[in-house]
Amino acid sequence: MIVYAICLVVGLTFTLISVLAGQFFGHFGHVDGSGGHAEAGADSSDAPGMSVFSPTILASFITSFGGFGLIFSQFDSTKNAAISGPLSVVGAIIVAGAMLLFFRWVFQHSQSSSESHVARLIGTEANVITPIPQDGVGEIAYVVGDTRYTAPARGEKGEPVANGQSVKITRIVGTQFYVTISK
Repeated sequence: MIVYAICLVVGLTFTLISVLAGQFFGHFGHVDGSGGHAEAGADSSDAPGMSVFSPTILASFITSFGGFGLIFSQFDSTKNAAISGPLSVVGAIIVAGAMLLFFRWVFQHSQSSSESHVARLIGTEANVITPIPQDGVGEIAYVVGDTRYTAPARGEKGEPVANGQSVKITRIVGTQFYVTISK
């Protein structure tokens, strides 16, 4: 029973320290190679998602193991460690597996690339809101859905474009939009 209590306390302590360190020290734990957080784990440091060996998943396993162990050791039928141990392992695997699936689902839906969305802007009508000088940069406004966006823009062939002129987005290089006057 003491092993279960230790696992529960260690898991909860790790979780609290992680939350406090993340809250007060910001982006604690960056990995230089992938430009991401160390949370991704050993087997997926460059991919969105979470590893089975992530500290969060391991902590949820240890905490669940301790919690289930304490619960199972309170009943006469499961008080024996030979029964409560395997049941606690099964319960901890279920909880850690559920956490892993949940986090992978969240990361999959929240870290999609915006490149495909930007590529769809080619051909979109926009209005010049800051004049584009000869071989210079101005600003355009365009609407996608019901949201209005602005972006720096250049004339496709370096031509000047007057304020208020309707233009069409022809290409996007980085954050720079290239436009031609709409006909």
